[in-house]
Amino acid sequence: MFLGTFTPKLDEKGRLILPAKFRDEFSDGLVITRGQEHCLYVFSEAEFTRMHDRLREAPITSKQGRDYLRVFLSGAHAETPDKQGRVMVPATLRNYAGLDRDLAVIGAGSRAEIWDAAAWQRYLDEQESAFAEIEEEVIPGMF
Repeated sequence: MFLGTFTPKLDEKGRLILPAKFRDEFSDGLVITRGQEHCLYVFSEAEFTRMHDRLREAPITSKQGRDYLRVFLSGAHAETPDKQGRVMVPATLRNYAGLDRDLAVIGAGSRAEIWDAAAWQRYLDEQESAFAEIEEEVIPGMF
């Protein structure tokens, strides 16, 4: 499970050093793709395969399903970390997420997310008050 927030930097070649706590999960390979809210999702290869299998269950007649699958998969890049735990973040994905040098890499349970550090702080500032004021059950069975 991916937990926590880390603040690595992109190097001049567009590489990211993965947080040490995430490296074992990603050691056999990972997939980076477009996420929602203009961040990047990072899945282990095994989790990406499970996700893909679930996405394939959407009926081909569903335009929303087709659209999501196209955007999600067309941005996907398989990577293998090097011995220092570095992975290349492709330029197309860096542009999509507006990544500059300073990053926030967060644990989001079954995946990690890569955010531009300033974008993550804006998102967090916007969401914290809404998080504190939730009055109804958002996830069935929770709270």
